[in-house]
Amino acid sequence: MTQPAHEDQAIWPPVDPISAGLRGRCPRCGEGRLFSNFLTVAPRCGTCRLDYSFADAGDGPAVFVILIIGFIVVGLALWMEVTVNPPLWVHFLLWIPLTLVLSLTALRLIKGVLITLQYRNKAAEGRLDRPQ
Repeated sequence: MTQPAHEDQAIWPPVDPISAGLRGRCPRCGEGRLFSNFLTVAPRCGTCRLDYSFADAGDGPAVFVILIIGFIVVGLALWMEVTVNPPLWVHFLLWIPLTLVLSLTALRLIKGVLITLQYRNKAAEGRLDRPQ
């Protein structure tokens, strides 16, 4: 019985998916870049030539970012309001830039981790075998 053409046939040493995802590296070799731009997944690894067409993080990274960063920022803003009671412009000056920086940073990190976990758990194989 032959294996499907999309299945990974190369032999590579195991790569920690969390570490590779956080560093934005290839889930197979751990060396090549996962992203071609800030949030754009590259077409393939420059080192081992792994095709990244399986990578579909969907809305997962955005949901995690909204929940995690929202919890942190809203919690800090409420704490500051109760303890210091600053004017509204101070809240705007602090929380809007902090939210933007944390969200963009976390979005890239979480997207990388989810894609490397997809590769490690072979999550795309079932999707590729289904008839359209």
